[in-house]
Amino acid sequence: MADDKERLVDHCHFLIFQEMSAPVVDGNDSLTGHIISTTIGGKNGEPKQTISYMAERVVGTGSFGIVFQARCLETSETVAIKKVLQDRRYKNRELQLMRVMDHPNVISLKHCFFSTTTKDELFLNLVMEYVPETMFRVLKHYSNANQRIPLIYVKLYMYQIFRGLAYIHTVPGVCHRDLKPQNLLVDPLTHQVKLCDFGSAKMLVKGEANISYICSRFYRAPELIFGATEYSTSIDIWSAGCVLAELLLGQPLFPGENAVDQLVQIIKVLGTPTREEIRCMNPNYNDFRFPQIKAHPWHKVFHKRMPPEAIDLASRLLQYSPSLRCTALEACAHPFFNELREPNARLPNGRPLPPLFNFKQEISGASPELIHKLIPDHVKRQLGLNLVHLPGT
Repeated sequence: MADDKERLVDHCHFLIFQEMSAPVVDGNDSLTGHIISTTIGGKNGEPKQTISYMAERVVGTGSFGIVFQARCLETSETVAIKKVLQDRRYKNRELQLMRVMDHPNVISLKHCFFSTTTKDELFLNLVMEYVPETMFRVLKHYSNANQRIPLIYVKLYMYQIFRGLAYIHTVPGVCHRDLKPQNLLVDPLTHQVKLCDFGSAKMLVKGEANISYICSRFYRAPELIFGATEYSTSIDIWSAGCVLAELLLGQPLFPGENAVDQLVQIIKVLGTPTREEIRCMNPNYNDFRFPQIKAHPWHKVFHKRMPPEAIDLASRLLQYSPSLRCTALEACAHPFFNELREPNARLPNGRPLPPLFNFKQEISGASPELIHKLIPDHVKRQLGLNLVHLPGT
């Protein structure tokens, strides 16, 4: 058991758990007012340092555990802490993945520590940067006001989602497996977007089986509904297509009430999948008894004033055959996002857009043609870039 614990604590710091003030109970929010202290440093001659966090409010709960907003008492910095029950026999996959990820459109891990309860339960605490809003709340705000999200924000948000996906799919080789508006964070001032919650994420290995019961229902790719266990990162691309449609429509495109109804909702739009499409989704699926329903034309799915580029992008993402869906990087280069590449592109309030073209590893391996589309000429001039020097060329 001691060895297991040592492996578990690898690169983490053990918590000195102190409740230095009586907890303030606020509804279900029993964490409010707790102060948690942890010691960091102390390795390779580094000085030890105590950091204390005051839990301020719970911002998310689920089967995984709890996420709360906290304030660092030493620096006054606000952070998000995800607290999950930890099985002492295993390393935490989310922690392993988060430690290797570093991208402007992916939530960053600051550090982590373990805490124990009086019942000797072990909890892992992931300390992350705090981003105040979620795409889910943004959608709700506009829906409550009976408004659609301005198209510039749809472009800005989706572009950054695809940039984050391009990074996680190609650099650490991670599939998110639960992309949905609740797991997309938005900074309301800068409009920077970050992928979060890697609790379902996994590095997919070709030939290795994965569970098919994954991803939240409205955003679940059809191959998962067909029970595929060998799937690819294109399940995230389907989910992103569902998020795009929801941002454009103001409501989910495929609001299935259960797994079967989810497939019905998809068929109502895409039509009945052909035998070949079913084979592409899951070669082991043998039940082909589906009513023959024609595809609903994409331009009729959206309202008449919808830009054709938006409809074209949705149609490239929401394909039955996983291999026919465009990649995240190809999606970034789509004409729907051309407005963001204009030299004078600004937020509606006149402020600059968040950084969109500071590409690093996510474009290594991309074709020169794709890189040329991704980096606008005015950015190349500004950086003094020549395509010859760009990664992947």
